[in-house]
Amino acid sequence: MEHNLDVGLLRAFLTVVETGGVTRAAAVLSVSQAAVSQQVKRLEEVLECRIFERQGRHLVLAPAGERLLAQARRLVAQNDELLATMRTPPFEGEVRLGVPYDIITSIVPAILRGFAKAQPRVRVSLVCEDSRVVREALRQPIDRGGVDLALTTELDCGRHGETLRTDRLVWVGAAGGDAHLKDPLPVSLGAPTCVFRPIAIEALGKARRNWRAVCEVSRLEPVHAVLEAGLAVAPLLRSSVPDRFEILGRDAKLPPLPEFRINLYVPPGLSPAARILAEHVRAAFSGPRKSLHNN
Repeated sequence: MEHNLDVGLLRAFLTVVETGGVTRAAAVLSVSQAAVSQQVKRLEEVLECRIFERQGRHLVLAPAGERLLAQARRLVAQNDELLATMRTPPFEGEVRLGVPYDIITSIVPAILRGFAKAQPRVRVSLVCEDSRVVREALRQPIDRGGVDLALTTELDCGRHGETLRTDRLVWVGAAGGDAHLKDPLPVSLGAPTCVFRPIAIEALGKARRNWRAVCEVSRLEPVHAVLEAGLAVAPLLRSSVPDRFEILGRDAKLPPLPEFRINLYVPPGLSPAARILAEHVRAAFSGPRKSLHNN
């Protein structure tokens, strides 16, 4: 016969552990001491083992209680998270998210898919521009093309921003292509507002490498078309490079490029729906979040 664990019993167990005794646990849980003792006894019956041992006047965890502790904390936390999620009212309205061209195809689809499932009544409008333009849109009213929150790729991180990931800028070309061997070097540099453009130009200048611009737009479709045709190389973030292209190594004799930050800007005073979208954005990035800047 299957048994179901009562989360209330686990909560009583954890409270006894955290407060150091049944009496204090009863005060925290606002129940009688006898009720807490009964819950602990019932949990032991369900688990068919002793979870506490008495040493003098004090209760200490038995070996089974030690094994139970971490899993009990996890189950109670999951219970509380589920209740909070289900009790949160569905939001309505629109959230405007600014995203640069260079990461929109590699990161944004999964974010939007998850958010749409969680908040089906909220519309997300994407504003896709270079990072510099996206940050400027944060300061604009929504009815004049502004955005609620923004993702950017930058060398540093500004006010109300947090770095979610760092990613190296790399030279990219067609698989098996020879554009990197040509002189002058054909380069797709992005529009004048592209943050990668001045970095690439400076690196080529320091390396004394002659170059010529082939494509000067930031939208990825023409950049990818030029690369696929083998007509140029381009600076792209490593994580955004499609499998069909080749990341050019040291043997290509191209100058090294720096790491960039992928930043999330969350201004104060956001709507609840925008704050939830920000959490979906954070969740899309693996690993611990980087430094937070409030200056």
